Amino acid sequence: QYINNHIHTTYSFSPYSPTAAVYAARMEGLCTAGIIDHDSISGAREFLEAAKMIDMPVTIGMECRVSMDGTRLEGRRTNNPDQVGVSYMTIQSVPHDKINTLTEFFKPYQAARHARNRKMIARINELCGVSLDYDRDVLPLSEAADNGGVTERHLMYALAIELVKQVGKGQPMIDKLTSLGMNLSEKQKTMLLDTEYPFYEYDLLGLLKGTFVPKIFIDATTECPNLKDMVKLCNEIDAFLCYAYLGDVGDSVTGDKKAQKFEDDYLDDVFECLKEEGVKAVTYMPTRNTPAQLERLRGLCDSYGMFQISGEDINTPRQSF
Repeated sequence: QYINNHIHTTYSFSPYSPTAAVYAARMEGLCTAGIIDHDSISGAREFLEAAKMIDMPVTIGMECRVSMDGTRLEGRRTNNPDQVGVSYMTIQSVPHDKINTLTEFFKPYQAARHARNRKMIARINELCGVSLDYDRDVLPLSEAADNGGVTERHLMYALAIELVKQVGKGQPMIDKLTSLGMNLSEKQKTMLLDTEYPFYEYDLLGLLKGTFVPKIFIDATTECPNLKDMVKLCNEIDAFLCYAYLGDVGDSVTGDKKAQKFEDDYLDDVFECLKEEGVKAVTYMPTRNTPAQLERLRGLCDSYGMFQISGEDINTPRQSF
C-alpha cells in the first residue's frame, strides 16, 4: 500500500505531464498519489481527470516558499538550501473548487519570480559564456503559458541543453564542465559518458544545479508570501499547510544537493514555531532521510499533534514513484 503525495509534473519541473504522472503512479503500484508543483496548481484538473479514468483516488496541492519574518525562525536556515529565512511549505488536500482561488493568489508571486529568473539568466550567461534568452530558451521548457511554475531547475535545464549543443555528450562534456570549475566524481563521469541515455540533459542539469545555482542565486523577496498569510489562506480554503522537513543532508538521493546542515540542530524550535503560527501538518520524503531522522521527526509530530503526509519529490526519470 504505497503512496506518494508529492509528485512534481511539467507544471513545475518533471519529465511527467499530470496524465503521465498518474499513469506512472499506477504502473508502479501506488494506491493513491498527489500532485504538488512549485508555485502552481494548474496541472490539478488534468491530474484529477486522468485519475478518474483509472478509478484511482488522488489528492491535489502545490508547493511554495514562505517568508518566516515575524516568527521565531526569522533569519534562520530551515529547509531551503539557497536562502535563510524562507521555508518550503506544501498546501495539501486542496478542495477541487479552490483551484482558481490558489491560482489567482499566486499570480503576483509568479510574476515576481519571472523577474528574478531573468536576472539569474544574465548571471548564467556571464558565468558560463553562453547566450541564453529567458523567453526563447527557458519559458518553452515550462507550462508558464498555463500558469505553471518556473524554477531554478528550468534555468539549469536550459543551460544543459545549450551546453550539449555547444560541445556534445560524453568526454567533451566532461572536459567542458571541468573547464568551468566543476570537480566531478567517478560516478558522475560514468553518468555523463552514457551518451545513449534518453534523458541525458536531466542528469546534466542535476550536476549543474549543485554547482551553479549557489553562484547565480538571487534571494527571493517579493515572491514569498508571509507564513501568517499562508496559514490564513489555507484555513479559508480548508487545505493543509505543511512544513516540508528536509533534515541535514548527507549523500543526496537526487544528486543535486550538497552535504549541508539544515534544521536538525533546532528541530524542536521548528515545531514550536509551527505550533505558535497555526501550522498543523508536516510532510517528509522518506528516502532522503535516515531511520534515526525519521524516528525523531515522527515522534515530534506525535508530540505536537501534527498530521503527517509522506511523498517523494519526483524530478527526474531515474526516480521511482
